[in-house]
Amino acid sequence: MKVLLMKYRFFTVTVPFILLAVGAFYFTAQFIQPSPKKEITIATGSKTGNYYKTALEYKKLLEKDKVKVNIITSAGSIDNIKLLEENKADIAFLQNGTITNEEAKNAKSLASIYYEPLWVFYKNDGYPVDYIIQFISKKISIGKVGSGTRDLAQDILKDNGIDSTNSSILNYSTNQAKEALLNNEIDAMFVVSSHKSKTVKELLANPKINVLSFKRARAYSRKYAFLEALTLYEGTLDLYRNLPDENISLLATTANLAVRNDFSEELTRLLLKTIVKVHNKKGLFAKEDQFPNSLNMQLDLSEEAQRYFENGDTFLEKIFPYWIASNIDRLKILLIPLLTLLFPLFKGFFPLYNWSMRSKIYRWYDEIREIDNELETLEKLKLKEELEKLEKLRSEISKETKVPLSFMGEYYNLQLHLDHVTKRVEKLL
Repeated sequence: MKVLLMKYRFFTVTVPFILLAVGAFYFTAQFIQPSPKKEITIATGSKTGNYYKTALEYKKLLEKDKVKVNIITSAGSIDNIKLLEENKADIAFLQNGTITNEEAKNAKSLASIYYEPLWVFYKNDGYPVDYIIQFISKKISIGKVGSGTRDLAQDILKDNGIDSTNSSILNYSTNQAKEALLNNEIDAMFVVSSHKSKTVKELLANPKINVLSFKRARAYSRKYAFLEALTLYEGTLDLYRNLPDENISLLATTANLAVRNDFSEELTRLLLKTIVKVHNKKGLFAKEDQFPNSLNMQLDLSEEAQRYFENGDTFLEKIFPYWIASNIDRLKILLIPLLTLLFPLFKGFFPLYNWSMRSKIYRWYDEIREIDNELETLEKLKLKEELEKLEKLRSEISKETKVPLSFMGEYYNLQLHLDHVTKRVEKLL
């Protein structure tokens, strides 16, 4: 009766808790954000530009994580921010300084990823150009409409009193401007691009073309917070050909990545991990681990990017592959009902365990008690049969009753009681 009472008490206490926990699981599951669609659309510049080449590197790494990557080409930064605003792209390359918070209400910065120098190439007419103002009255290409180069070049020219009223301002693409410069159709061209650009290398190597060394680079960098003065040292690009053939002072902005405000935090974090792999190495102008960073950006930094730059990989991300870690993190809301379920289970487990172990011992007492109660009324012949039954019972107990050491006290008590009844039978004989 005691055993049945313990069993009844276990089920009446635990079952309601289990039902409550299942209900809690179901309720909280409604608030779990589903796993995002593994697809990213990136807006770059032209296919010949460095933005596009960088996006291809991201694509290669992200597709190893089973993320589909779509790449959209455009005229440049201005077009890219429009693609974000129109929800045609999730991520966009931007030239730092071209877009402000007022102009990009639905986008935020993700990271600054590498330096982008401003190169001003001009015809070699036998004399050096030391200042931008010397280009007044010249034919100047400042980049396509929609590009970041055009915006920056207009500001630089305006600072030096140059505009369409006193000079010929042209909106050529980088390739068009290069061909026009080489064919003496224009006098100068502005281009914002990485030193790895094929156009930059080609023009630096051409003796008919010079590159402007900004004597007032630091002055420009003080006026524009997003610009930085850099030095390209003699022979840096090619020691054999000595390119460039002198130290050149350059102005540089940075290539930035912007993200839509409503874009998945999980995919944003995965992209940030990819960006670190691509851009944390030492470069021509950058030190190791200098990029990616969140410095001097004109757009506000996204919250997920801020968390990542401050804290790095989470504890789970250091142990598990990213998607496993993110799924565990997403399911953390289920910890409350899980603990609700485990508490009564743990509370009820030990009584149930004790009951199951003792039941292996107590079940023999029914037979022993039955024999003990009938001893006084039995004849000798019947007593011999009961004695044989007790010996057989002893053998069965030894073979069938396997319990942990912590329950050996109950086991040996059973043996003592069996011995007690056996001795009573022997006395009666």
